[in-house]
Amino acid sequence: MDFQQSLLNVALKTGSLPARRYLALFLPFWPTDYLKRGDGSLKAPLALYERIKGGLRLAAIDGEAARSGLSVGQNLADARAMVPGLTVQELNRPLLEAAFADFADWHSNASPLVAVMKESAGYGDLVLDITGVAHLFGGERAMLAMVLTRLRELGYTVSGAIAPTIGAAWAISHFARSQVVETGDLEPVLDALPVAALRLDQAQIAGLTQMGLKTIGPLRGRERKPLQARFGISLLTRLDQAYGMIEERMTPRLPLAERYAERRFADPIGLMDDVLMTAHDLAIQLAIRLETEGLGGQAFHLFLYRVDHQVMTLSVNSARLSRDPEHITKLFTHRSERLEGAYDAGFGIDMIRLAVSSVAGLDAAQLGAFSHQDVAEDLDQLNDRMSSRLGSLAVLRTQLVASHIPERAARLVPALVANNDPAGAGTRPALVRPLRLLPVPEPVAINAEVPHGLPASMTWRRESYKIERASGPERLGAEWWRSGQRLQLVLATRPEKGEQPPYIPDLPLHDPDAATRDYYVVEDETGRRFWIYRQGFHQPGEPAVWYLHGFFA
Repeated sequence: MDFQQSLLNVALKTGSLPARRYLALFLPFWPTDYLKRGDGSLKAPLALYERIKGGLRLAAIDGEAARSGLSVGQNLADARAMVPGLTVQELNRPLLEAAFADFADWHSNASPLVAVMKESAGYGDLVLDITGVAHLFGGERAMLAMVLTRLRELGYTVSGAIAPTIGAAWAISHFARSQVVETGDLEPVLDALPVAALRLDQAQIAGLTQMGLKTIGPLRGRERKPLQARFGISLLTRLDQAYGMIEERMTPRLPLAERYAERRFADPIGLMDDVLMTAHDLAIQLAIRLETEGLGGQAFHLFLYRVDHQVMTLSVNSARLSRDPEHITKLFTHRSERLEGAYDAGFGIDMIRLAVSSVAGLDAAQLGAFSHQDVAEDLDQLNDRMSSRLGSLAVLRTQLVASHIPERAARLVPALVANNDPAGAGTRPALVRPLRLLPVPEPVAINAEVPHGLPASMTWRRESYKIERASGPERLGAEWWRSGQRLQLVLATRPEKGEQPPYIPDLPLHDPDAATRDYYVVEDETGRRFWIYRQGFHQPGEPAVWYLHGFFA
């Protein structure tokens, strides 16, 4: 049962949506715990330092260093003097923040809404919206115990709390023992906590302490206007957020997948074949739900949750709406072939989730015994499979552009891009156009019997062609409204991870003052047909300028 279905069931029973419930996790020594898990040579006590205000100061410590009297912000030299056996290492903040982001994504196996709280740093605090999902784990207390036990078994120091607001859950996880707080018990629990539990800055905490306001209870009874005048509106905002007077919204790291299917394993799996077999089973479950709702999807995401708090994600796209489990499985099979040595199951995968996004209505199609299969659908599925195997930028198709300039009338786009031609591009009359069009017209020498007559012979790339037949002209003028635009043959798209960007030649800018073109279709004595044009109008006494622009079959 998924997140949305759980909320719906509760709403049907109670007549309204349930109040929000949040689970906050506080990992005070996460940087050092993370590094010690990855490098067994790092011994406690361990401290990480960085250059702060021109000096080397401690930025993170482990539990043993904290018990020895060290604290974050302390001078490195003083810390070494206090703890002679201290192990030190320079802090790599971008690495730790990226690792903690992956660590947060791993918790989406407990709740699909997970956010990193960055008030103090980019790591250390997590919040999960567990509204409507706690019963899947046996209740809120059982869920909290499961999450804490799992992290402690991995070697992390952690405390947590469940409360009706984000601020309250954060405060209790930091300044009270791990517990579940109901809405009716929120005020007495928060009143007893120190003012630092409101996520205030050091200047605000120091000012409140000087006023004798050490806990939240007495602060809540003071006049609000003097507090706002001295400490700013942020103090009152944090206070109201903690007590639920103002709604505080979280920013999930992963977008909420409204429709998904998942499977948990008693024993972790590791082989890609097992992953793909599970993906096929989940695709069948997801297809049944989509068919029930009359929907189809274009983007499918496979989340592989490893037991070592890592998440691998595989995403595939479909050119048209689909809920065919066989097609979805083939897309992931081809996508897995591009992983090569990047696939690493670690110590095993204990949960797999298949989600769908970009959904829209898709009516069921009834096929008779003698009906023909949709050939266009087969072609789209072939493009999907090739794009999954080779990359989205390796399979291109032609897209019409609303322009009467031949080299601007079409461009190449990924085959997975929605087949929506610009307005008017697909409604143009049937025009005679060559099969092969040169991106940049090449100059040719033309001999004509009379200045305004049809071409008699042509010289291109030092080779002469005798013209037997010719028809034309077709006159095309410049588009004055496209001033300064560069000719684009390939639609600029962001390449996928590991893909090379498409080659985009440096083509000339559009000249809105360019002269008109008179196009001719000519055929030589061997039957080869060319598309040539004369630039501008014929001026007496001046040679005409001719170009070759394309070739017919």
